[in-house]
Amino acid sequence: QGQLAESGGGLVQAGGSLRLSCAASGRTFSRNAMAWFRQAPGKEREFVAAISRSLSTYYADSVKGRFTISRDNAANTTVNLQMNILKPEDTAVYYCAADQRIGSYYYAGRDSAEYDYWGQGTQVTVSS
Repeated sequence: QGQLAESGGGLVQAGGSLRLSCAASGRTFSRNAMAWFRQAPGKEREFVAAISRSLSTYYADSVKGRFTISRDNAANTTVNLQMNILKPEDTAVYYCAADQRIGSYYYAGRDSAEYDYWGQGTQVTVSS
């Protein structure tokens, strides 16, 4: 049974940066698509970024050019989200997710229904 644990959230001023990390345990996700989603108060969970097993990356339009997703499959899989030029509208709980299916080399989904493993989330707050 795999588990995901996020870290790196916090409070930052607008224009600042944060780096989120997601560490997998219990099983390997080296051949699985992984992603970051976020949920702001009163809003639905939304896609942020995803990365395929071959390192193809996908981003929501709202974060493209500011956020970078990466992964390290050595030992246990780690997925990172480097967030730059943060805006108050980026404030949300950020969740790491993994697809249980062995994925294609280039595909990583944008729909939360495609992901089976979820972390507990880490709060990111951007002050204006």
